[in-house]
Amino acid sequence: MRGRHALIDLEPLRASRPFRRLWAGQVLSTFGGQLAFVAVMFQVWDQTSSAAWTGAVGLSQALPLIVLGLFAGAAVDRVERRRFYLLTISGQVVVSALMASQLVIGSVPVGVLLGLVAAQAAFGAAGGPVARTVLPQLLPRELLAGGIALNRIAFQGAMLIGPALGGLIVNAWGVGVCYLIDCLSFLAALYGVLGLPKMRVEAVGRPGLGGIRDGLAFVVSTPVIRGALITDLAAMVLSMPISLFPVINAERFGNDPRTLGLFLTAIAVGGVTASILSGMFTRLPRPGVVMLVGSMGWGIALALFAFSPTPWVALAFLALAGAADTVSVVSRSTIVQLHTPNELLGRVSAAEQIVGQAGPDLGNLRGGLVAQVTSPFIALTSGAVLCIAAVAAVAVTTPGLRTPTTLVPNDRR
Repeated sequence: MRGRHALIDLEPLRASRPFRRLWAGQVLSTFGGQLAFVAVMFQVWDQTSSAAWTGAVGLSQALPLIVLGLFAGAAVDRVERRRFYLLTISGQVVVSALMASQLVIGSVPVGVLLGLVAAQAAFGAAGGPVARTVLPQLLPRELLAGGIALNRIAFQGAMLIGPALGGLIVNAWGVGVCYLIDCLSFLAALYGVLGLPKMRVEAVGRPGLGGIRDGLAFVVSTPVIRGALITDLAAMVLSMPISLFPVINAERFGNDPRTLGLFLTAIAVGGVTASILSGMFTRLPRPGVVMLVGSMGWGIALALFAFSPTPWVALAFLALAGAADTVSVVSRSTIVQLHTPNELLGRVSAAEQIVGQAGPDLGNLRGGLVAQVTSPFIALTSGAVLCIAAVAAVAVTTPGLRTPTTLVPNDRR
């Protein structure tokens, strides 16, 4: 029985048919998104042979999130959420269909492609907050952590398999087939959203900037949510290692491209493993403590990675880091869901989305700049030490994260 409880909690899939249908659609759409990302990167490089242009892909994805994220969160708290969700998914279907049309019309200029990537990211920035508000409407509170873990394993599984398969598809049939699969996967997501009940928000907040300020004020004035977001932001900004992988591989492991590819795979393997065994922590009554331990483990694993004498030892520590990251992310999202009133959940979820997606980008920038001025080893170890120190500071100054979760009124509607 204990061994069974260590595995990922599948009860959310049994308890809620709408969640089961939505989750299946998200699994397929996340996988399709990974194929499309590989295709975009290949197409941009194939047309430009420029690292600056491939870097512009990340910028095209990040800007809509930063510019629109908080406004989308405010809108989610003012409208019927199922209808808003349908609008965002429908927009993604249209954009992915336009990208897939290259099967017929041929490759579009790189500027047009990046415009389509930005449009897709804009719909994703709007859909992210509403996707996070759905779970409390579909699942009992005691199953929320299990539902979040199921969503996480869908993401990690797509990260593990999608890029490699995307490369094979591009090589065999071209980028257009990846875009077509992505479009079909969004149809699966649309099917999942169509199965949701209507979800109205009883208390309507202020429109526009006033509503955004209300949401940010709640984040700042609620210690457990503020501490959770600061913990994640500190861990990602201070110690994100991915931008350092190429130079570390070149300096320490003979610049073998196979080792470089395995670095990212190792993180995904650790994340999938932690998701499969998430029953060990999602059933615990102190998600704040679990989050702090996970974030601390992320920093410790990266510090050990910096001192790894062989590639296999390095991969083991990266897998450990990936597992710790999944523990932290699932617990952070659980804290946000359980401590945020329903009428504020869209705005708070938007803030969480920006922290979770923009933080790693800033962390990779920090690592690259520090490595340029000092060395990759110093960039990696200093980031790991700063991460550990920052998490410890949050743990000391936020006692609410160390106590059992106190639930706020957030009845399912």
